[in-house]
Amino acid sequence: MDSKPRILIVDDEDVVRLSYAMILARENCQAQTAWDGDEALRAMGKGPFDVVLLDLRMPGTGGMSVLKSIKEKWPESEVVIITGYPTVDSAKEAIRLGAHDYLAKPVGPEEVVRATRSALRSKQWALHSAPGNC
Repeated sequence: MDSKPRILIVDDEDVVRLSYAMILARENCQAQTAWDGDEALRAMGKGPFDVVLLDLRMPGTGGMSVLKSIKEKWPESEVVIITGYPTVDSAKEAIRLGAHDYLAKPVGPEEVVRATRSALRSKQWALHSAPGNC
């Protein structure tokens, strides 16, 4: 991963998508946005992202379904759930489905960067520890 990390930000709130994209652009990430789950899956189909910042409650396909699809089709992509409606049950389900992290809104700039960096480190570790990558 020598080039800029590719980050997909999925949230139905314009201000959230745009602020996260600006924050991550300052961190030398290539950020793309999607306003709902269907748009996110179309974007993933054009080329997987290193990290997906994913809201749970959106119009159309919900975040849990998107998470499940991403982990089935693009398991190398890390997903960070960022939700305004956190519950213990949804946190457990997200982690069971393969989410790297689960954050409750509001999420400040430092937390967005920290969660993204952590997910990128996890992805790098997984790639380097895969069989044949010593």
